[in-house]
Amino acid sequence: MLLGVCGGIAAYKMAALTSTLVQHGAIVDVIMTPEAERFVGALTFSSLTARPVYTSLWDAPERIPHIRLVREAQAILVAPATANTIAKLANGIADDLLTTALLAARIPVIVAPAMNSAMYEHPATVANLATLRARGYEIVEPERGFLAERESGVGRLAAEARLYDALALALARRASLEGTRVAITAGATREAFDPIRFVSNASTGATGIALAREAALRGAEVTLLLGPTQLEVPAGVRTLRFTTAEQLHALAMEHAVGADIVIATAAVADWRPSERAASKLKKSDDDLTVRMVRNPDVLAAIGERKGETFLVGFAAETDDHEAHAREKLARKRLDAIVVNDVREERGFGTGENTLALLWPGEGRRSLGTAEKSILAARLLDAIEDLRRNR
Repeated sequence: MLLGVCGGIAAYKMAALTSTLVQHGAIVDVIMTPEAERFVGALTFSSLTARPVYTSLWDAPERIPHIRLVREAQAILVAPATANTIAKLANGIADDLLTTALLAARIPVIVAPAMNSAMYEHPATVANLATLRARGYEIVEPERGFLAERESGVGRLAAEARLYDALALALARRASLEGTRVAITAGATREAFDPIRFVSNASTGATGIALAREAALRGAEVTLLLGPTQLEVPAGVRTLRFTTAEQLHALAMEHAVGADIVIATAAVADWRPSERAASKLKKSDDDLTVRMVRNPDVLAAIGERKGETFLVGFAAETDDHEAHAREKLARKRLDAIVVNDVREERGFGTGENTLALLWPGEGRRSLGTAEKSILAARLLDAIEDLRRNR
């Protein structure tokens, strides 16, 4: 574990949590901000952990501590998280060891705010916490009670049991798919009718990329089949590229069939031009007619061969959303289907989306409206629940 202690009066409570973690077998590294040292000494934590406490970027600089510490840890807890540190994280400011390490972190980050209620409820702090939630940080909300200023209100650091549970949940989620083979299709297909023009759609692959990243964080062996996109692919995820539906079909037959979980988010064109011109078609006064033929149904093809695979499809609909999705669920032999409303291209891109998960027997779980990284975590939670109960 990596524990980041900031300069609030509740800093002393982190000594008790550190002791609890150590007693439960955790190896704990502690980073203290300079302000935290005004409330509790580094010696307290080093005595409890039997490890060095880090307070500066220049502690053992030859080991590059802001990288090494987050690479060795499985989860990070920032507690008490002050308004100042929260603002830095939300805005990408890295001016001390803790904020620099957090900027380099690719592991679960849990933030436990603690401050006066006036600071906690200030619009700037509210907006900064919303930004962190949208990036996938877990926020352990403060409690209401007696504050250091002899006032009562919200802002008291969450109880030790809540902080411990948040860390335990982050670790359980991180390892929950260990040894599981997950294949994800993502992005749009492009069906060309001359060397520079094609038929496609607005999908960017953002949802599939978010799912691949989340599945990898949970320990899965992930294969991402990805269409044309400008988005970056997750580190450590095997990524295979396609352009056309036929190319995706070939990749899926080789790499998705037989996986433990397949999540098909790709927006596959149902038709392709019957012919592709060898040269660019020149503009003229005549209308252009392009004859379209059916593409292979990639999801149905996986469904026909799925065996023990848990197969999840996506239904991007413009009307009668859940009725159309349930028909697709049965027809393509899916275990579950995610449905969303894409009227006016909503849901495409890197912003928020609104999703619901359906499964046979009228099963339904709303995944809500959120950033795609958060929806990815909610969807994988739901899939894991369904697999356990299947």
